[in-house]
Amino acid sequence: MSLITSRDEALAIYKSVEQKNVSIAVFCTASHWNAEAILLAADRYAQKHGIKDIPVSLAMTFNYSHMPQAQRATYSRRAIQGFVSVMEHVRALCADKDSPYYNVCVMPHLDHADPEADIWALTEGTKYLASVMFDTQRFDLQENIERTARYVEQYGHKVLVEGIIDVLKVSDATQSRSGDDYVERARRFVGETGVDFLVADLGTEQQSTASGGAVYLKQRAIDLTRALGRRMLVLHGTSCLTEAQMNGLAGDGVIRVNLWTKVAREAGQYAAERLASRLDRIRAGDFEACESRQYLDDSIEHVAQSFEKYLGLFGYSNLA
Repeated sequence: MSLITSRDEALAIYKSVEQKNVSIAVFCTASHWNAEAILLAADRYAQKHGIKDIPVSLAMTFNYSHMPQAQRATYSRRAIQGFVSVMEHVRALCADKDSPYYNVCVMPHLDHADPEADIWALTEGTKYLASVMFDTQRFDLQENIERTARYVEQYGHKVLVEGIIDVLKVSDATQSRSGDDYVERARRFVGETGVDFLVADLGTEQQSTASGGAVYLKQRAIDLTRALGRRMLVLHGTSCLTEAQMNGLAGDGVIRVNLWTKVAREAGQYAAERLASRLDRIRAGDFEACESRQYLDDSIEHVAQSFEKYLGLFGYSNLA
């Protein structure tokens, strides 16, 4: 059960963690090495806290204009091949009983999937997935509802569907459409589309270059959860928050927390510093110092340590 590509199995996991006040980590990846770092972090956390079958959602975007992670996964920059190769890589690492990360229940997620640019991923690609973010934020509310409802009708029996009603802020590039009727619009959107999760504008900024500059809209999250009648909110743009702001999100109704940019950036900085420290050995031709595997290992280790810390902030100790 370590690789979850069934809607029913994934839904059972979410219902279980909802009762334990946990936000499922939706950790993104644009590479094979980062994918393993996610599994490593979850496995380490599970071992330290005595957790069996620790759940985590491993996410990739496809052709998302702000960050096409599937394209970035291989040198070829082909989204389908990048996506499939990472998903098969994850399968090899966790799906069999003798796999190194078999104790990690991985729920693959397609992030920011556009209904026109990402048709393959939203249709044929669903066989690799537990959930999909059907990203119609660029349309007005009525068309957004109609498109999302059609997708839920066609594919909602196969995957959990995450919907969105806002134009989310992306590193100062866009502004939200949020208004005084936000909660009522959200209730209408969920009621008419039948989505499993809702991406809400909670004041964050995606792909932020710094932490602590945003004001997390805690009361909005609470009001939305009360109006919707269950915990179904998804937080994007988490990299712009401080650790204190991330702590306890489940209590506000945030069932999924999406995170990558901050971790990937800091891992690159760390690995670059380690690379610089080996410069004399590299110039001398020392193979272990030169070989690219060392840079990737440094990156994996730093990402794993970061993600492990965030699991604690998201309430994973409650799974013990």
